[in-house]
Amino acid sequence: MNHILLVIFDLLGTFAFAVSGVLAAKQKRLDLFGITFIAFVTACGGGIFRDLSLGATPPAAFDDWRYMTVPVVAVAFTLVFRRYIERLSFPIFLFDAIGLGVFAVSGAHKALVWGASPQMAVFMGMLTSIGGGMIRDIMLNRTPDVLSKEIYGLAALVGATIMTLGSYTNMHNIIVAAIGASVAFLIRFLSFHRGWELPRFS
Repeated sequence: MNHILLVIFDLLGTFAFAVSGVLAAKQKRLDLFGITFIAFVTACGGGIFRDLSLGATPPAAFDDWRYMTVPVVAVAFTLVFRRYIERLSFPIFLFDAIGLGVFAVSGAHKALVWGASPQMAVFMGMLTSIGGGMIRDIMLNRTPDVLSKEIYGLAALVGATIMTLGSYTNMHNIIVAAIGASVAFLIRFLSFHRGWELPRFS
């Protein structure tokens, strides 16, 4: 995946997660500043953790104006089209699942570009996917989805693994990324609608 495609994937995930942050913040009746702040940390929190872990400093979220702009655009988009978005079934889940799949592959790919080992790339992909959502839920006094919901972190792990393994094949990276993101989204989607869960221990 070349640099431009990596940025496009990252911005797509940033937008999707930002929308989920806006919707969650609106449920808590935050003001405009609070909504925008939650949108930013939801969209960029995982990427900031990833970049700091890789030594990619300053993190892209602070160094690239696009990562500052996309959450603001997402806030405006969500507020303008909120009536249509709220008609969707489980809108927070939908945008969160899209962001989860996209960030799993973009996070893993960036880690590989920065010379990370395959196992670290997989972990970085998962961290990119779940980090922002965890911050969002903690700040809004919600139990993080990754700790309580159907299959969440595992879906990100599978997507990141597909991206990492696929990078060692002759298949074009954008195809591998599309497959990885789609599989992660599908796992999350099916687990939500069919109630799939990992074993629990009492």
